[in-house]
Amino acid sequence: MQPDSAQNAFALPRRSILGAAIGSLFVVKARARTFRRIAVLDWAMFETLLALDIVPVAATELVQFQKISVEPAVPPQVADLGLRGSPNFEMLRLANPDLIVSSGWFTWVQDNLERIAPVASYSVYEPGRPPYAPAEQVTLALGEYLGRSPQAEAYVAASNLEITQANQRIADKTHPVFLINLGDARHFRVFGPDSMFGDVLQRLGLRNAWPKPTSYAAAAPMPLEALAEVPEASIVVIPPVPPDARSTLDNSPLWRALPAVSEGRVVTLPPVNPFGALPAARRFARVLSEALSNREITHG
Repeated sequence: MQPDSAQNAFALPRRSILGAAIGSLFVVKARARTFRRIAVLDWAMFETLLALDIVPVAATELVQFQKISVEPAVPPQVADLGLRGSPNFEMLRLANPDLIVSSGWFTWVQDNLERIAPVASYSVYEPGRPPYAPAEQVTLALGEYLGRSPQAEAYVAASNLEITQANQRIADKTHPVFLINLGDARHFRVFGPDSMFGDVLQRLGLRNAWPKPTSYAAAAPMPLEALAEVPEASIVVIPPVPPDARSTLDNSPLWRALPAVSEGRVVTLPPVNPFGALPAARRFARVLSEALSNREITHG
């Protein structure tokens, strides 16, 4: 069963988070080999494989991945392994992989995975570390391991070019920016510099309005009034937005009193994968720069 709530898009079980913290990088180092059946558990690794023109036989939470990531599209032949936080090992065995691509989020099941197939594990996200450069390194390392180095190098170069072009589209870089996801009508999660969104924001020449530390991607839910602490900041809302939150915000005196809202400095973006690699970084840079350059500003 696939989750439909906004929270599921950003949450993983505590054991997965602890696994990511203690197992930042497990990499299978060997000569490039040809693998015919690759399964993948991590969304960042999944989109990286697709970016290298490698179609896995199986991956996790495909319906939710397509809703949140939008691109790259999920090929129809990929089997669904269930939730990221509790992958279906029976389905994984039935997929009969000759390689499993994982990440530090899944160190808690590393032994179980290795009983099924060899594991290549890479990590993009660590607490306090901007993830864009690690995403580049992982793309190159995975490309080398799978015999796709030319494709990996080309994708890294194309990603840098797209972000440079997005930077040039943004004329007004004077306002700091809050990057938020709405949990409900009174709380939000905020993306800091160790999120992919926060890292790309800086590469676009914009300043993150959230000065406090975050962990992996977004800080825990904060009260809506915290957005008033930087009154000159614009607000970028990243989906999913709970339907009840949207309808309540329209009539919320607190929301409407925020300077960014009353002055029309709120942008709502299309969905983007918050736990992605270079494909998510490129999509975020593109949709944000297009929204800002076209002045698609709404009251949320």
